[in-house]
Amino acid sequence: MIPVTTFLGKTVALFGLGGSGLATALALKAGGARVVACDDNPAKMAEAAAQGIETGDLRGLDWSKVSALILSPGVPLTHPEPHWSAKLAKEAGVEIIGDIELFCRERAKIAPNAPFVAITGTNGKSTTTALIAHILREAGRDVQMGGNIGTAILSLEPPSDNRIHVIECSSFQIDLAPSLAPSIGVHLNLSPDHLDRHGTMELYAAIKERLVAKADFAVIGIDDPMSRAIAVACESRGVNVARISVEPLGAKGVFADGETLVEVTASDAAPVANLSGIGSLRGAHNAQNAAAAVAVARALNVTLEKIRSGLRTFPGLPHRMEEVGRIGETLFINDSKATNADSTEKALKSFDTILWILGGKAKEGGIEPLREYFPKIRKAYLIGAATEEFATTLGSAVPYIRCGTLDTAVEQAAFDAQALGTPAVVLLSPACASYDQFPNYEVRGNRFRDLVRALPGLETKGA
Repeated sequence: MIPVTTFLGKTVALFGLGGSGLATALALKAGGARVVACDDNPAKMAEAAAQGIETGDLRGLDWSKVSALILSPGVPLTHPEPHWSAKLAKEAGVEIIGDIELFCRERAKIAPNAPFVAITGTNGKSTTTALIAHILREAGRDVQMGGNIGTAILSLEPPSDNRIHVIECSSFQIDLAPSLAPSIGVHLNLSPDHLDRHGTMELYAAIKERLVAKADFAVIGIDDPMSRAIAVACESRGVNVARISVEPLGAKGVFADGETLVEVTASDAAPVANLSGIGSLRGAHNAQNAAAAVAVARALNVTLEKIRSGLRTFPGLPHRMEEVGRIGETLFINDSKATNADSTEKALKSFDTILWILGGKAKEGGIEPLREYFPKIRKAYLIGAATEEFATTLGSAVPYIRCGTLDTAVEQAAFDAQALGTPAVVLLSPACASYDQFPNYEVRGNRFRDLVRALPGLETKGA
């Protein structure tokens, strides 16, 4: 835990007692603050109270005595309208911040030179965060990884000059962290997402830009127009920028030439690593992720030998193009984390002869943006609430079957794959949220993995 001492002796209101919210309440209490915590879920309130956290209805607080409102990133700050707790804080002139901001303030107080790598982007940020942390650990560094990737930042070990914090940041977290100024900021890409929470694409981009705007060193992907503009804006403010791309670069950075990563410096351009045969990093999108990780590792003086070893041994993330196993020439891939079309596109680009399991709670735009990949799909297996919408989009372009459940889809896809008589991929890449049938994408992906592993004849890595 990182005790938050910057609110010692002060009263802090907190709304949202999920994993990060509870960790934040405990860290504030450990640092000497009086915390009054609230949640819409009475069970969460009871759990916090059982751990010694004062709970209560924030509407009854004397807000003139409150120093800050700590808001869970899942709670609306601005759109579609501010949460009632945020309205109370604004009316009282109380600052509204989140756990990333608390980390930043504590770091500034106890170890201002502690290495801090922060990563954001619409897609790829979890893979990039995990890959950076893996490379650094393989190089023998003391690494703490957390944030949006799963472990609450204040549950980690405290900052120190010899410890590197590698932190994934969502746009919601950045919006609640006004003093965010990492040693190394990484911005990967931008595409429409979370617009219900940010209002416009322009505001969403501006929030993402904050992560790199005050970084000592910024690694910025330039494969979309808004991200290119962020790189230019940061340089104009004097930020030291390294660009990453899946196209050749004419400026300092790292780019992917197919499966080869090339580093561009002021004096030359030279290959530094090759991704060939690394299943956890297949596809152009992962080449961009790997380019970012290489740029960060180089900035932290990791040797090329250690970088290459880290790339080769990276296990990948669960539920993100995860290889579950093979039956004969059929590969089974768990890409449950692909909850929108843009994310699913990365998987469809990476394979041919696809038996595609998709569906759930559809996002705006559905799967229409994926039409150019329909010729690669031998058959689609529709599940969940999006079934009829997706059936209409597929039309006569792709053979499909309404499976209803994931269990039926896996069984049918495995049967059809064996009948093909050619190498194929059974791909769970839903392009949908999971909430119609599963609590989250992890539960959905775990179910897929269990179903596949129960199939006769499955071969897994290391078996």
